[in-house]
Amino acid sequence: MQDESLKLVVPSVVYKESYLEALEEYHAEGRNLELDPVALEKDFVSFIQKFSDETEGKSLKPGLVPQTTYWIVDAGGYAGRISVRHALTESLMKTGGHIGYDVRPSKRRRGYASKALREELPKVRELGITKALITCDSTNIPSKKIIEGVGGVLENEVPGEEGKPSKLRYWVTLF
Repeated sequence: MQDESLKLVVPSVVYKESYLEALEEYHAEGRNLELDPVALEKDFVSFIQKFSDETEGKSLKPGLVPQTTYWIVDAGGYAGRISVRHALTESLMKTGGHIGYDVRPSKRRRGYASKALREELPKVRELGITKALITCDSTNIPSKKIIEGVGGVLENEVPGEEGKPSKLRYWVTLF
């Protein structure tokens, strides 16, 4: 990545405290509520192991596919994550895509997601994916700009889940 203090790393217990701080930020905006900070505090090692298992396709719930997750970190620790799904199900083909990312609220609008996505695309190609599907909510203008900034070509817009915004579906050709 261009910013030397910003890098993609395999999830690690090294970032436990900053991850838990980020989780508080996500909870404050009503996101990631399924993650219990008290339980994570007690057994962060098992939480980290799940990422490795997902990459290897171990113990996946029905309907899920293997995915590799990297954490976006800076000098302050955990700043976000980017995940690559190794294959697409019918549902992922419609609204999920190959790549998902998010940045913790206190680190947004600093170019972290753009830098992470640019860094991640060669890794996606190494998985044998030559065209990556990336989706975002139609109301998420920053994400739309990030995807277009890496060469994403809008294919279409599909209805979102009930009560949620529609999804924009972009394809990025990987060379």
